[in-house]
Amino acid sequence: MRVGAIAKNGGALLIALVLIFPVYWMFASSLKPQSEILTKDPVFLFTPTFDNYTKATGVDLFWTYVTNSLIVTIGAVLISLGVALAAAFAIARMKFRGRKGLVLGIMMAQMAPWEVMVIVVYMIARDGDYLNSLGTLTAIYFVMVLPFTIWTLRGFIAAVPVELEEAALIDGCNRGQAFMKVIFPLLAPGLMSTSLFGFITAWNEFAMVLILNKEKESQTLPLWLTQFQTAFGSDWGATMAASTLFALPVLLVFAFLQRRAVGGLTAGAVKG
Repeated sequence: MRVGAIAKNGGALLIALVLIFPVYWMFASSLKPQSEILTKDPVFLFTPTFDNYTKATGVDLFWTYVTNSLIVTIGAVLISLGVALAAAFAIARMKFRGRKGLVLGIMMAQMAPWEVMVIVVYMIARDGDYLNSLGTLTAIYFVMVLPFTIWTLRGFIAAVPVELEEAALIDGCNRGQAFMKVIFPLLAPGLMSTSLFGFITAWNEFAMVLILNKEKESQTLPLWLTQFQTAFGSDWGATMAASTLFALPVLLVFAFLQRRAVGGLTAGAVKG
């Protein structure tokens, strides 16, 4: 029994090391001078330097990219949560014609690759004069994360015993008050998990902003990562530093939400 436990723990540790190593190597490379990054043999012992971070954050409009990313990401997540709460409640609690078809449509929208819609979205934005707009990006990211948000929150709402809501109605609450006072406080894990997914999706999105926002003042951080490639080659030190900074907000959000988010992803996906 003890040997089996040691083997399982050893296997889990090995898998963890394999998964963590690329992140470590990215961070380590961000602290190396260019001469020690492009060596034939990997360098594990080196004198750290922050020159790569200075170079990465010293590009023109860096803080504009940061601000734009935060605006479109947080905006898309908050709007999707508001719309998804209403839609998920209707699907989970109400009986209406076309309900099963609506659920199927949400699943299909979640599975569809958004890259195939780039040309159509570009033509609509061009004809409507919506190019180079943070509002357009926010709306697109909102539509991208909405299906998963509805699907997950639907599972959480369905998992809340309907008797609690009925008791609130008997006590004098209307439907909206019953939702806000009984169901909403129990949805914290679901809100955490869907917020995390939406944040990652919107924060990492590259194709839409590349096609729709050609003006640098309206671009976001994923395009900032492409600025360290020149005709003379790639500045890998600055690229690794920029990649580390780009991943840091996602890691911080995950660290803050992970305890509730893990339970939310599993429970919301299978219940209801």
